[in-house]
Amino acid sequence: SLLFHMTQTEVCPPSCNCKSLGEMKGLQVDCSSRKLTEVPALPLDTKRLYLHNNSLTSVPPGALDSLRSLKEVKIFDNPWNCDCHILYLKLWLEDISAPSLGNIRCASPASVRMKTLRQLTGNELGICKRLLPIKCLEFFWRDLILIAGAIITLILVAWALKFSKKLVCQINL
Repeated sequence: SLLFHMTQTEVCPPSCNCKSLGEMKGLQVDCSSRKLTEVPALPLDTKRLYLHNNSLTSVPPGALDSLRSLKEVKIFDNPWNCDCHILYLKLWLEDISAPSLGNIRCASPASVRMKTLRQLTGNELGICKRLLPIKCLEFFWRDLILIAGAIITLILVAWALKFSKKLVCQINL
């Protein structure tokens, strides 16, 4: 898909320094200390990824999913915004590099400032729960309107059929 090609490439990102790890071993992609505010498009064969000491606040969901051969990742020393949207990074790191959860600290919001990603609880990511009912309510009203529309259409069709039968009967007479 197009999105896949936009986020993963075979070339080294211009803001990073890539080094081959030898025959069939993949790449070391060093994007540390570059003042990056977002994760660049990364080569698929990235084995080691260094994104530490930048200005990253979050990682978009799915952005790192296709780095299948990744063995090492360093993303500490970034001003992480630990709201609902940090959940993707937290879960991804639990799978890829659980020890690094202990050295990634939140910069915001104030309630979790200086906490590590490992220490974050479901309650602290509670904004996720607040986002849900609003969405559900939107779907509820949309569904209600669609159902009402369907019922009105059926009533009109039934009425039209009944009317057309009367008309056919009158013409036959």
